[in-house]
Amino acid sequence: MPAAAKRPDHRSRRILSLWFPRLAADRVLRLEPGLCDTPLAVISEVGNLRQVAALTPLAEARGLHRGQPLSEAVALCPDLVTRVADPSGEAAFLTALRRWAGKFSPWVAEAPPDGLMIDLTGCAHLFGGEAALFHQVEADCTDLGLTVRAGIADTAGAAWALARFSGTGATGPVRNGDAIEQEARATRSRAGKRHWTRTAAPLPPAPDGPGRRIARDAAPGRRIAPAGNTRQALGPLPVAALRIRPETAEGLARLGLRHIGDVLGMPRAGLARRFGTNLVRRLDQALGVEPEPITPAAAPLHFAVRLSLPEPIGLEADILAGLDRLAPVLCDKLRAQGRGARRVRLELSRVDGDTQTLEVGLARPADRPDQLRPLFALRTGDIDAGFGIDRLRLSAPLTEPLHATEHKGGWAVSGETMGATGPRGEDQALADLIARIGARVGLEAITRARPADSHIPEKTATPLAAAWSERAMDWPRAPRDRPLTLFRPEPIRAADDPDLPASFTWRGRRLETRSGLGPERIAPEWWLDDPDWRSGVRDYWRVVTRDGTMLWLYYAHGRTGPGGTGAGWFAHGDFG
Repeated sequence: MPAAAKRPDHRSRRILSLWFPRLAADRVLRLEPGLCDTPLAVISEVGNLRQVAALTPLAEARGLHRGQPLSEAVALCPDLVTRVADPSGEAAFLTALRRWAGKFSPWVAEAPPDGLMIDLTGCAHLFGGEAALFHQVEADCTDLGLTVRAGIADTAGAAWALARFSGTGATGPVRNGDAIEQEARATRSRAGKRHWTRTAAPLPPAPDGPGRRIARDAAPGRRIAPAGNTRQALGPLPVAALRIRPETAEGLARLGLRHIGDVLGMPRAGLARRFGTNLVRRLDQALGVEPEPITPAAAPLHFAVRLSLPEPIGLEADILAGLDRLAPVLCDKLRAQGRGARRVRLELSRVDGDTQTLEVGLARPADRPDQLRPLFALRTGDIDAGFGIDRLRLSAPLTEPLHATEHKGGWAVSGETMGATGPRGEDQALADLIARIGARVGLEAITRARPADSHIPEKTATPLAAAWSERAMDWPRAPRDRPLTLFRPEPIRAADDPDLPASFTWRGRRLETRSGLGPERIAPEWWLDDPDWRSGVRDYWRVVTRDGTMLWLYYAHGRTGPGGTGAGWFAHGDFG
């Protein structure tokens, strides 16, 4: 590998850590700009406790802080507006910020739940230096309406610590009674002239528009550790900046080791014996003794090909000819990545600026043109070419891994021929049939039954989409024969007696019983309140009438109490 293409040694790296302490609240304000002038808190649930997860600067100015119970926050700020935390939405927002941070370096990794790690090695000079890059980050986040804190150091651990703890005045957890945070509320309220800060102190706000405050790095130099000065930069920071567990930080504080500088010169064996190897590992990572690589997220797979036409076309044959040129190229891209298309989209751009779209789904991943062309051939009649089509674009928005097929021969083929495992290609032929029918009526309209674990007759099978499920190989045997057709229970006119009636009336027909097999007693699922089974225990009979009708009848013994129904005879199925 040429020297210019080599990754620099980890000892000479420069890492930028970005922390968005109000990520959840800033995301809500972006979605609901009308709340900018209102104290806002994002609430999360921890066990049975609802507590504050993120705050806006206006809410922090009222004395609220992260981790505070919701009831206490509302008591301090009666006009507080709350929104429920959305972890999936916040994760997607952080992913979008990762793409934005790619302007500073191609090596960007997420540090959930509210941070990014960027390898700036060899990139800072493109922005005029690290201090200028700080101001660029600040300006971009101000435009995006985000609160950000940043730190730059030789290691990821040191940059993380500087971004979150440098300049906050936090000293870490203290449990010896000397800190003002541990005083009673009444005592603390009379200590207005004394200067104190919390461990999670509010960020220094700066006004930015009506009711909007964006936190900025007032002194970027305090969060930039010069190259080779990692120890000096970490020394004044609290031990919590090492990314250790809270109980470990409290244990160190009880011994008077409140700052990282207090721990740097201590024997590692004693620290590991007393607090575990995690403390030593985090310390080595922060100092660069143990490398901590930054792995950027892989680019999403994208499968699409395009064909621009010199002259507009409008005939179905011409569209299919263009598809014949695009499909092999798309399938080559799919095979190169070991993927198969489950959904394929054909976009046809007309000369008047309109776009026609055809989309087909497949029951199995496909990477061959002959599997795609017949599906589009069924849909080309739906295309309105207008004054002509001058561009085709074929893409696979949904793909799945596709494994190579093992070709069988010899005894394996003979076994399939004898019916041991079924005909060769039967599953693929069924998948092709489902895809062709689905191109007309939609894949969601084609279902198959799968066995379900229930003794209730109508619950022994569950309908699933055929394109997204495998066929059942082994169906459990019912205790007795079941009818071919099941319908909702229909009342019949017969004597109110558990014994099988000699005659009864069903659907306006008077039928006489010739033979009956039963009873088979089925009880309802007592742990579920099924409205169709509020008639209590049922006795099922397989009945053959004199005119040859074969019905599945049952006698409901009835159930008393709320919602219960009375006794009587019902028809539930037909064996014909």
